[in-house]
Amino acid sequence: MDLNLNRADYLQVGVTSQKTMKLLPASRRRATQKVVVGDHDGVVMCFGMKKGEAVTVFKTLPGQKIARLELGGVLNTPQEKVFVAAGSEIRGFTKRGKQFLSFETNLTESIKAMHISGSDLFLSASYIYNHYCDCKDQHYYLSGDKINDIICLPVERLPRITPVLACQDRVLRVLQGSDVMYEIEVPGPPTVLALHNGNGGDSGEDLMFGTSDGKLGLIQITTSKPIHKWEIRNEKKRGGILCVDNFDIVGDGVKDLLVGRDDGMVEVYSFDNANEPVLRFDQALSESVTSIQGGCVGKDGYDEIVVSTYSGWVTGLTTEPIHKESGPGEELKINQEMQNKISSLRSELEHLQLKVLQEREKYQQSSQSSKAKSAVPSFSINDKFTLNKDDASYSLTLEVQTAIDNVLIQSDVPIDLLDVDKNSAVVSFSSCDSEANTTRLELKIRSIEGQYGTLQAYVTPRIQPKTCQVRQYLIKPLSLHQRTHVIDHDRPMNTLTLTGQFSFAEVHSWVVFCLPEVPEKPPAGECVTFYFQNTFLDTQLESTYKKGEGIFKSDNISTISILKDVLSKEATKRKINLNISYEINEVSVKHTLKLIHPKLEYQLLLAKKVQLIDALKELQVHEGNTNFLIPEYRCILEEADHLQEEYKKQPAHLERLYGMITDLFIDKFKFKGTNVKTKVPLLLEILDSYDQNALIAFFDAA
Repeated sequence: MDLNLNRADYLQVGVTSQKTMKLLPASRRRATQKVVVGDHDGVVMCFGMKKGEAVTVFKTLPGQKIARLELGGVLNTPQEKVFVAAGSEIRGFTKRGKQFLSFETNLTESIKAMHISGSDLFLSASYIYNHYCDCKDQHYYLSGDKINDIICLPVERLPRITPVLACQDRVLRVLQGSDVMYEIEVPGPPTVLALHNGNGGDSGEDLMFGTSDGKLGLIQITTSKPIHKWEIRNEKKRGGILCVDNFDIVGDGVKDLLVGRDDGMVEVYSFDNANEPVLRFDQALSESVTSIQGGCVGKDGYDEIVVSTYSGWVTGLTTEPIHKESGPGEELKINQEMQNKISSLRSELEHLQLKVLQEREKYQQSSQSSKAKSAVPSFSINDKFTLNKDDASYSLTLEVQTAIDNVLIQSDVPIDLLDVDKNSAVVSFSSCDSEANTTRLELKIRSIEGQYGTLQAYVTPRIQPKTCQVRQYLIKPLSLHQRTHVIDHDRPMNTLTLTGQFSFAEVHSWVVFCLPEVPEKPPAGECVTFYFQNTFLDTQLESTYKKGEGIFKSDNISTISILKDVLSKEATKRKINLNISYEINEVSVKHTLKLIHPKLEYQLLLAKKVQLIDALKELQVHEGNTNFLIPEYRCILEEADHLQEEYKKQPAHLERLYGMITDLFIDKFKFKGTNVKTKVPLLLEILDSYDQNALIAFFDAA
């Protein structure tokens, strides 16, 4: 059966964080439910729908920004108590809005994630996990990397308390008390955790995870080891996953999987006979989906998916049809309802216009008075700067609570701006449609390793008076490297060894400066090893360091060269004397050239084909058909649009590969103490008439 859902916007609150909207349990099957939502103004609001209007049940006073909202209650009873995390405090409200709990945790960091199970409260700040029972401290754990979400397997179904932490270093940590029982490697940084079917599935141990690069998976958390059930790769290159829920929206008696992404995509997956998820429905909203719930809000008897978005809209995607089949009497009633709605909207609009005029006058007077303070309006920005493994580019996503007027990008290092297919904002130098109300845009940026600095985004929203916020993003020396769990130890490796009077914290800060995805805090222990993969070339890096010593191994000489230059510069800044030694493996150069070969060959062929298109099109017009052309040329004409699109997507790709080969050539001889910059023109000549064997021979002969 096809799933048809119609959109209904209910109301708008302030800006919302991830997982801050829930539906209170219904009194009976398919009865309307109340929605409770918390926002950045610190307001908790509960409302229900009556005759198409939102009716407030309760609304708290503003306070600290609400980071999480969960429902709780006595185990095996309806979970209808509302708990919110704001700053380092947990507050509890009844479904009528009466506050019954105010628990100050005294955590040094703000609470980022929360899970409630009966009288057990599981909290995490950036790096700290705490377990409380009846508000008394039970267990504590300090994580090596940032904790993005937290959950506990259902204690009512299992004889143990098993909390699970989703950590930024692509690991789920399964705890027992204050200790890690085991770690599970997942394919991306996990951002959200949820119990399968809301109760842990058949075993009570099934756990779903979503990642910031848009992957979904299901893992069974047994007492001894994890069992991977299924995984959905992000083939369509959609946004990161912020929220999931389980609800039977299709109506076949099996709970479906509801997914909300940070690019505004809402998805419904059903399960086939083999219990594998199959996409049944998707719809794009214009801003990131921070919470998602299945239930019934708009009208009795009609199931729906309720979502909250970044700017605070609470929206339903309902099974209720827009055009109802009705008789003449029913039609009159509907028309009357519509008229009433239109007149109430008109009066609300007039009231708002009057309020705007009054506020504008008040602002003019206050800004012109001699005691006037600067009255610059503040606005929230939701931003994300992440490396994409698929195309070795950075995605800069900017989302504002109001329409964006313009974004100025400034960089003190050379970068390529790539266009994004799904953008409503266009990277262009042309006139644009000033009526478009874009609140979210995405830019793709490609950096060059070895060239590091800062990228700045000046964001100007469409509000009066004009105001702008600046956001800064570091482009690191080895910016195209990404953390990985395993590397191939059989590759030919070059080694860089540093020794000197430096502390563990100092050498860790240098690694943080050079490489992305390294936690800012030094990990626990005296020695640490991190593995990285270059997303562009697939070369690898192993870094092991402790107090007084750092060992870096890579199959790419250029990576070692960049590290040597940057680390010695950082040590000199801090007046630390470094002893640097290196072992160069000659075989690694040929190995790196072989890794570059398929990419270079593809780009050269693509460039050649694109150069031929215009001449072939002219011949086609002249001759009237393409029958006289050889099959290869006919194929180029047939694929002309695709080839040009592909070529347009990869600006300076060929130059980038030429640059990498040139750097490799210079770096190979730099470690031998030879300057070969004079031979670079000769190298470029060989590249222009590229032959892999000739290139390897040139590297060997020089």
